[in-house]
Amino acid sequence: MMRDVIPAEELLSKANAVGQYYGFTPLSSLAVRKRGVMKKSAGYPESLAPLTLDPVADIVAAFLKQFQNIESMPSPRQPLFVSHTNLTPGRPAPRKAIIQFHALGSDRALGEVIIIRALIALARDLFHEEPTVRINSMGDKETRARYARELANYFKKRSVSLSEECAACAKRDTFEAADLLIKQECADDLPAPTEHLSDASRKRFEDLLEYLEMTETPYELARGLISRGPLWSDTCFELLVGDRRLAWGSRYNDFARHFFPGANLSASGAVFQIPSSGAIMKKAAAPRLRFSFVHIGDEAKRLSIKLAEDFRKSKVALAQDIGVESLTEQLHLAERRDSPYLLIMGRKEALEGSAILRNRVTQEETILPINGLIDRLKAVA
Repeated sequence: MMRDVIPAEELLSKANAVGQYYGFTPLSSLAVRKRGVMKKSAGYPESLAPLTLDPVADIVAAFLKQFQNIESMPSPRQPLFVSHTNLTPGRPAPRKAIIQFHALGSDRALGEVIIIRALIALARDLFHEEPTVRINSMGDKETRARYARELANYFKKRSVSLSEECAACAKRDTFEAADLLIKQECADDLPAPTEHLSDASRKRFEDLLEYLEMTETPYELARGLISRGPLWSDTCFELLVGDRRLAWGSRYNDFARHFFPGANLSASGAVFQIPSSGAIMKKAAAPRLRFSFVHIGDEAKRLSIKLAEDFRKSKVALAQDIGVESLTEQLHLAERRDSPYLLIMGRKEALEGSAILRNRVTQEETILPINGLIDRLKAVA
């Protein structure tokens, strides 16, 4: 039976563990590193004032505001994968726990796949059952404008058969009316946004689906899943356990640009929400990580995503930055962790099913096969 309320201590512990293996840095840790250089909170951008934020957008806006204060600007070469939560060690839990995973600066489908995999891992840990991931694409501005016209024609042709509530809603906001039809399960012939994607959005969606397939990430297409507000774009997705939606996410480049004008920042993220209870123990010192896993090339990235679950379930003291493309940046992050061993995988190793274990003190290297890798790492540790 699915739990309705989760102890806050358990939520925070499992969310932190998932973040470590999938390469997310807590926002609180970034803030500690930037202590002394953080600027005073500037409040929300004035450009957001005319916009109506849905509940998830409210949460993401608060995250972006805090991230803005840290003054860390991600880029395609040095993206930031950031986690955030309203659970605080030493304090009573809020009635609703919020856990967020964000990929900032990552324009590739890889960012969304890592977020989705982290959500799946967290749900499996908390509920011990397989969640359902539903995915759709709303496309870019060009697509949304095209789809809005299609919805307007759809509601105009069916104005006589629509309920009074839906007819009034369609005059106000066609996206809201479409969402209403979907909730009422009366949307069998509703136009699908994927039928109106621009070339760029279609390519992006195809890349995401291909990456999901190649990493064996379970998902289902959901033509009835839409994002109503103009702040969301391209892919939107939700995670359900049973018939209960626990997380919702989307790409939100235009939303992020309100906080970072002129930066052309790519961004995607997801918000996981669940009722919680109890107090959280004060944060204990984290055990030292033994291994930093660095990888170069798509083949290695895809394999590292699949290996993350094996490492996590076996509790290997390992961290990795899957979404960071640059080897130099990955090595810099590994240096900061000061782990005694590097696990290295390039295209050649990924295709051969192997990885290189390097002792950072002696520089001695050992080639390890992927089969049996966990046991070999545990023996070293």
